[in-house]
Amino acid sequence: MLAQQRQEAILGRVRTAGGVRVTELAAEFGVSDMTIRRDLEALAERGLLAKVHGGATTARPGSTDEPGFAAKSVRQRAEKAAIAREAARLVTPGMAVALSAGTTTAELAHRLTGIPALTVVTNSIPVAEILHRSGRPDQTVVLTGGVRTPSDALVGPVAVAAIRSLHLDLVFLGVHGMSERAGFSTPNLSEAETNRALLASADRLVVLADHTKWATVGISSFADLAEAHTVVTDARLPEPAREALAAQVTELLICELAA
Repeated sequence: MLAQQRQEAILGRVRTAGGVRVTELAAEFGVSDMTIRRDLEALAERGLLAKVHGGATTARPGSTDEPGFAAKSVRQRAEKAAIAREAARLVTPGMAVALSAGTTTAELAHRLTGIPALTVVTNSIPVAEILHRSGRPDQTVVLTGGVRTPSDALVGPVAVAAIRSLHLDLVFLGVHGMSERAGFSTPNLSEAETNRALLASADRLVVLADHTKWATVGISSFADLAEAHTVVTDARLPEPAREALAAQVTELLICELAA
């Protein structure tokens, strides 16, 4: 097994169990304790886990931590591209869809520029800019207005009021975290209320979430797992997480990453 494959397997175990021990991993993978410690060090340097005496634990952000759009846009780029490609297949010409704020929904926006006659509602400044720059005269883009967050979402009463009067075919929501206990969550209280308005306005909720979002919990939940019609994620999502999601959502789409 290559070091990268072993490290991905270790990370999956940490996210599933919450923590791992060096001795147990060394026995499982048939390598030395020192090799496992180097693997943990490499993962810790990337901010993917926290090293502790004798092992490692999940490196979860605080429930109110909200990275900016630029910081998030460089994370899990291959996963987000695969998710966006799969999500775009759910959209057909003439639909009215909503895209929430987020770097994965922004990736999806690039792919929607090729679909004619869409009406796109969004509370994301980057999403609106992407669609506007495409210059399609047959697409209508509606930016909700509202108060800007660090992730370039527009939230609050103005955004909620704009969304509540709409009736949409699909809403694509990016999420900060998802878990069996907390459902889908965000680190921003006002964004949670805006997301609730978005999902209430649509016939179908599609959640876009890469594997790192599993077991991450923001301060405010805005939907249970079972409220999602479709979850689009990537093939690095651990099997226990896949089973938990598949038991709750109507459709789970797993995207393979490009070679």
